[in-house]
Amino acid sequence: MKYMILIVTIFVCAYTEASIRPNSLFSEHAVLQQGVILPVWGTGNSGDCVTIEINGQRKQTTVVNDKWLVYLDPMPAGGPFTLIIFGSESKVEIKDIYVGEVWVCSGQSNMERQLGPRPPQKLITDWEKERDSAHYPLIREFYVPVLSSDEPIPDVKSEWVICSPETVPNFSCVGYFFARDLYNALKIPVGIIFSAMGGTPAEFWTSRTALEGMPEFKDRLDKYEQSLTSYAMQVAQYKREGRIGKEPLNPAERGHVCGYYNAMIAPLQPYAIKGVNWYQGEGNRHNPEQYKKLLPLLIDDWRKTWTQGDFPFLFVQIAPYKEMPPEIREAQLFVLKNTKNTAMVVTTDCGDENDIHPSHKQPVGYRLSLAARFLAYKEKIEYSGPIYEFMEINNDKAIVNFSHAQNGLVSRNGKLHGFMIAGEDRQFVPAEVKITGNRVILSNPNIKEPVAVRYGWESVPRGNLYNKEGMPASPFRTDHFN
Repeated sequence: MKYMILIVTIFVCAYTEASIRPNSLFSEHAVLQQGVILPVWGTGNSGDCVTIEINGQRKQTTVVNDKWLVYLDPMPAGGPFTLIIFGSESKVEIKDIYVGEVWVCSGQSNMERQLGPRPPQKLITDWEKERDSAHYPLIREFYVPVLSSDEPIPDVKSEWVICSPETVPNFSCVGYFFARDLYNALKIPVGIIFSAMGGTPAEFWTSRTALEGMPEFKDRLDKYEQSLTSYAMQVAQYKREGRIGKEPLNPAERGHVCGYYNAMIAPLQPYAIKGVNWYQGEGNRHNPEQYKKLLPLLIDDWRKTWTQGDFPFLFVQIAPYKEMPPEIREAQLFVLKNTKNTAMVVTTDCGDENDIHPSHKQPVGYRLSLAARFLAYKEKIEYSGPIYEFMEINNDKAIVNFSHAQNGLVSRNGKLHGFMIAGEDRQFVPAEVKITGNRVILSNPNIKEPVAVRYGWESVPRGNLYNKEGMPASPFRTDHFN
């Protein structure tokens, strides 16, 4: 009976003219996420039948409103496979498909920066050595072209690229180091979806629906809508006047709230992923209090619109730089402590006080891979530097307790420094410090009753507190005096 049904289905399909096109995410060399239901989608002529085959699976659906979507059963890591998509009068074969781990790598310029040269920025540390050793055929990158849009677009029209010494100079530098270190730990295929743009604040990467929930962004959205109306009127006038003068600038083509979400995130959904690596915050450094709400909003927004649960969201704390206020790092620490299934990579030891684009990116990728191995793959490893938990006052001493220091704290390269202490006058002075297990005891002979402690609280943190696993402590303060 089932063969009769199949024959009838094929017979009906044969009468429908069709041109079946998969989304460009499903192209040669793609990596599919292992162990989960896999959405596969594309376009075609309404009413056409679509059949998908891969690794012994066969799924069917019908094109509705020129779109189709099927769900493949979970598959274990492996490959290569060929994905075959049949329409009534078309057939698409997509070869060299692997199943493994897929991570989105997004944010602004420090994620966007590729491994190879990018004048006038400094060269990435040891980039030629890293390039020449990049023989990783099971690491692939899908590059999302930079585009801002007023409305969500359906397809970024890009392709997957195999990692090699010839191709890796164009890979996201942080993304590549993350993928390499994760691959070396897991020994299964790793795919990264590279979607980043320099100079962009987080609101550019958040959906309109989510932003409307924050009053200050609703006002900006309303003003943007007004600019679109004004632009339409300017274009009409420009045409009436016979194209005299300068052509009006389309606000939709410039960066704007939700613009990069529409063009560089929404088209990726619901591609199955394991999680997100996020390196951004520089563009929001002038309003860190707002960022405490905005970044969790973005995380929640992506999790909801991806419809794959509360996937791991790993982010990089902003590196030392002379124009980077410490409050933005504090905002990121706040997000870490108040947003589930997240991890934060501290970069106090790999920044550049004179360059917002530090060249030493290897530790960033490696620490992101450690966080992924813990959160996503449940390895019992230490993945974070020490994080401030709470302070106790004992007479003239302040005792600071840290998490992620189970095996103890250490000072690197000499005597421990970077701590300040204040009494009731709220004037901070250098502290005398002593490490005891996972605690730091602070005092100053001129302070009899300490009330607050700060560590690394400056644009360019210079502290040297680490855990014994070799990862630096996050800057913090116990007060909110100013």
